[in-house]
Amino acid sequence: MSEVSARHLLTRRHLFGRCGLGIGSMALASLLNDGKASAAPDPMTPKPGHFAPKAKSVIFLFMAGGPSQLELFDYKPELRKRHDQPIPDSFLAGKRFAFMDTFTKEKPRLLAADRKFTQHGQSGAWISSCLPELGKVADDLTFVKSMATDPINHAPAKLFFNTGSTQFGRPSMGSWVTYGIGSESRDLPGFMVLQSGPRGPRGGAPLWGSGFLPSTYQGVPLRNGPEPILDLASPKGMTADRQRQTLDAIRDLNSERLQAVGDPEIASRIASYEMAYRMQTSAPELIDLAGESRATLESYGVTPGRPSFAANCLLARRMVERGVRFVQLYHADWDHHGGPGQDLRGDLDKVCRDIDRPCAALIRDLKARGLLDSTLVVWTGEFGRTPMGEVREHIGRNHHVDAYTLWLTGGGIRPGKTLGTTDDFGFSAVEDRVHVHDMQATILHLLGLDHERLTFPFQGRKFRLTDVAGKVVTKLLA
Repeated sequence: MSEVSARHLLTRRHLFGRCGLGIGSMALASLLNDGKASAAPDPMTPKPGHFAPKAKSVIFLFMAGGPSQLELFDYKPELRKRHDQPIPDSFLAGKRFAFMDTFTKEKPRLLAADRKFTQHGQSGAWISSCLPELGKVADDLTFVKSMATDPINHAPAKLFFNTGSTQFGRPSMGSWVTYGIGSESRDLPGFMVLQSGPRGPRGGAPLWGSGFLPSTYQGVPLRNGPEPILDLASPKGMTADRQRQTLDAIRDLNSERLQAVGDPEIASRIASYEMAYRMQTSAPELIDLAGESRATLESYGVTPGRPSFAANCLLARRMVERGVRFVQLYHADWDHHGGPGQDLRGDLDKVCRDIDRPCAALIRDLKARGLLDSTLVVWTGEFGRTPMGEVREHIGRNHHVDAYTLWLTGGGIRPGKTLGTTDDFGFSAVEDRVHVHDMQATILHLLGLDHERLTFPFQGRKFRLTDVAGKVVTKLLA
């Protein structure tokens, strides 16, 4: 043996590369196949959680921009009585706002919601005239009016709710879920993302990225139009037999390398090739709404061939029917400061019309098909809005992190309940405060996952979605 070869064999990289049953391979087998060695285990194989789940899938409706809870759900008669009065100094002491200059020019004044609020259903839930269809399913909903978060600006706050951190590079909630329990869909990705509105959410792809988890767990955006996923169609001249032979050869080569070096990304690569192959059939079938009845299309407000939040809600139902574990819908723009396109009257009314009918239809549709009990539906934004007005071209509201409203239904949630209250102005939670980490812990719990045990080793420590905080909100559970 030459001196060069001997030195080569002594390197750590070469040792791990040659040890087919060494540390790298054993860790990979444990991570990807519950301790059972395999040439190419499928990372998305369904796995049991830490305990029996209440929900099998999640539809996460994210209203990008921060919906105003005071115009929609948090009815405040006292705010109406005190309209246009300066807010007491005690409310502002030590608080942070996104646009402090608007509050330092003159003392901010209280702004009453110019909406009619009525109670709905047997639960008596307060919902404004902005969302009449949602009011008709009020008894299926559970409201949390005492939500709180940390970041005061859009991109960090979206990251925080979706990944548990304001830093880029952390895994998203859907990635943690599929890492923990895999997916029941063989022909579609376990985590899918749909977008609607005038633009994408601030923060972009990291909101559904897998961070330091293997890339197979990242969200797959479904595009509007005839090609829902780029580069999915076969190149011209590629026959089905030739494509299958090519994929088999690539799989064999990747499997050999996987056994040699134990890199989880190689297993992700194998799985992604196979998923892409199957999606050449499943993706076009998914977005083809020809099989849906006219009554169903009308209930959602879907116009076939026209992209919309309504169409995405219908697609979300079709996805969970097919076993997709985590479906996330982003809809913009809810950022109503009072500038151009950000009016609390006409612009808020428009975006509410976009989502009101489809959300109600989604709940009814899931319920009618026997899917609501196993599907957790969550509706939220990244934060709420202040009870003080913000003067721009029109009156608007600033970002607010101390109190906002979220609603849930299905999947183990106790229906027809309102949790948490805020003070007379809707400024802060005064009962049953629920932090974003608490809500993340609760969502994982409903899927059978203990947020403190769902961890991944990275950079010398074990990371989790809820960082070092969070507690399950047991009052929400059925």
